[in-house]
Amino acid sequence: MIQEAAISKINFPISGFSLYLCVLLGLMALEDKFGAIALGFIGGIILDLSPSSDSPFGKWSLILTLVGYLFSRNRESIGDFTERPVAFILFVSAGATSTLLIFLIFGIILGENNGAILNNLQTVVGNGIWTLLFSSILLPGLVKLRQFTLTSRERI
Repeated sequence: MIQEAAISKINFPISGFSLYLCVLLGLMALEDKFGAIALGFIGGIILDLSPSSDSPFGKWSLILTLVGYLFSRNRESIGDFTERPVAFILFVSAGATSTLLIFLIFGIILGENNGAILNNLQTVVGNGIWTLLFSSILLPGLVKLRQFTLTSRERI
C-alpha cells in the first residue's frame, strides 16, 4: 500500500524506486532455499495483481521465482548477511537491478513494446541507485523485524 499510495507518486531524479521490490528481495535474501523461492512466487503474484502493473499476468511471478532461486543458490556461497550488512545491501541492490533487467529481457522475448532501450536502461540504473541508497536505511530494520518474528526453534 505504501508503494502504490506514496512512493510511486514521488518524482525521483533519474527514475523511480520500488520499496516493494527492495523489501521483498531483502526478505528473500534472508530465507533458506525453499523460503526464497516461495517468497518470490507469492511476491510475484502480488505484483501481478498490482493496479500499476501493465505486464501479462504471471510474468512477475515467473521472474521473482527465478530470482528467488538465484538468490538461494548464491546466498549459500556468500554466507550470513546479518554479520555483513554492506554485503547485504550490495546483494539486494544488485538483485533489484538484475530483476528489472530480467523483466526487460522477458518482455523482449514475449514481444512486448517496452519503449526506448536507453530510457529503460536509465530506469534500471536509477532504480538500482535508489535501492542502494534506501536499502541502507530499510534493511537493518527488516533484519530486526525478521529476528523478532522468528520462533525459538528457528533462531538456533
